[in-house]
Formats: sequence, C-alpha cells, structure tokens
Amino acid sequence: MTDRYGSDVLSGDWRRPPRGRSVPTAAEPGLVVEDVETGWVGAVVRVEKAGGVHVVHLEDRRGRLKAFPLGPGFLIDGAPVVLTPPEAAQNARLATARAAGSRTASGSRAVSGVKAKVASGSRIFVEGRHDAELVEKVWGDDLRIEGVVVEMLDGVDDLEGAIRDFAPGPGRRMGVLVDHLVPGTKESAVVARAAALKPYAAHVLIVGHPFVDVWQSVRPERLGWTQWPVIPRGTSWKHGILRELGWPHATQADVAHGWKRILGTVRTYADLEPSLLGRVEELIDFVTAP
Repeated sequence: MTDRYGSDVLSGDWRRPPRGRSVPTAAEPGLVVEDVETGWVGAVVRVEKAGGVHVVHLEDRRGRLKAFPLGPGFLIDGAPVVLTPPEAAQNARLATARAAGSRTASGSRAVSGVKAKVASGSRIFVEGRHDAELVEKVWGDDLRIEGVVVEMLDGVDDLEGAIRDFAPGPGRRMGVLVDHLVPGTKESAVVARAAALKPYAAHVLIVGHPFVDVWQSVRPERLGWTQWPVIPRGTSWKHGILRELGWPHATQADVAHGWKRILGTVRTYADLEPSLLGRVEELIDFVTAP
C-alpha cells in the first residue's frame, strides 16, 4: 500500500547536524585539521597544557604556528571532530607511571604477591638508628624478600667484640656498614683489626662511606643546598647542620625531629650519594650469596 501521508519526519535522528555528529579524535602529531571558527588549516605539531587548559598547536602549509583550545570546533575532511589529548603521549605517561610503580625505592624490580622470607642467619649491621632507618626506607622491601635483618651496633669502638658475639660462619655471614671510613681515622684502624679477626674473617665484610654521618649521604639538593656545609671543630656536627638549616637544634629531641625531616626528603635511591649506594648494595650481595 502507498503511504498517503508520507514518512514520519520525527522518526530517526532528526536532530543530527548536517555535517554529522562530532567524533572524538586523538590529536596525534601530523593530523591535519581545520578550525571551524577561523578556517585555519594545519597539522598538529604538539599538545601541551597552558594555564590549566590543553592547547593544540597547528602548523599551516607556510610553516606558521597557531594555538587553539583542545576540544570541539575542528573538522577533518569536512567532518566535525572533538580533539582529545594524543593517545601516544597518554600511553607513554601511563607506561612511565607503571614502570615507576613496579620498582622499589632501591630501584629493584618490585615483586608482588610474595611474602617476606623467614629471617636468614646472615645479618647487616649499621652503626646507629639513623643508619638503620635510612637503609630500611630505601632497601627495606628488598631485604624482606631476601630475609635479611638489619641490626644496630651503637658505634664501632668494640667491633671485634660484636663479631665474636655474632660468631659468623658458613650460612651466617656478617656485613657491617661503617660511618666515616677514610684513611687515617680511628674507624679505619678499628676496621683493619676487626676484618682480620680469626676464625671469622672469611665470613665478614666491612665496608664504609666517607661521610661524617649518614645524614650527609642524602644529596644536598634535597635540602636546598649545592653542598653540605662545613661545621667547625668543637661544634656538634648534627646540631651545626640543623642550625644551618634554620631548624631547632638545642636538644636531642630537636636532633631526632631534624633527622625525620631529612629522611622525609628521601624518596628513592636517586636521592642518595653513590658512595653510600654502592656500599649497601655490596653488603646485600655478600649476605645473600649462596
């Protein structure tokens, strides 16, 4: 039968614009688009964020550049599009974030779903609480996976006695990190004697960093300095550092709080000096070797 009244003019997508609806399109470099308002035609050069707004830069055939707000108002071959941030850039950012998330603070590949091992017989010893807290913050995840415990010595004056008490041997290695281990110091003489102590020498590794205190192994840039200041002899080094920072420094509680603030600036191994990084990694390798 013939429909004497014709088709329903309201059926279908009657609100559809003559050129069609805008299609979301990633503003990948090289994509040629036309700005509806100005008629500017150009290839996408880059997309960036300026003043909290994404902006797309278009280069015309004469090499001239012009910036437009990213979003609706563009045509590709006469069809309307909504320009969105380039997928390649988004994917690169996502990949970077995922890569960062898959690393521990020490830079090792993170292992998920693995429980910490029962503590092994081997140990790493450090001089004091601040050393232990720094090692825990950067290498803690790695050490738990390996089952390695960090213990404190309270100084190295009686390092030989500490070695005898621990009694290292096969399957029970002892790694020691010493502060300010440089030639001619008291520490170097103590370490020389302890490293040769029989019958433990083969199962002990003693290494050190050159810094007056482990605080100094934090890169000075993290505290707004280009280098750590020199504290005059006769002045408590830690108190002097806190004074240089303009932080409270009169009491031991001030020192403890100051260290917490310094430690808080350390995010990953990249915030520490290589001369400490290498020594700690050396100790971990030694105490975890088969």
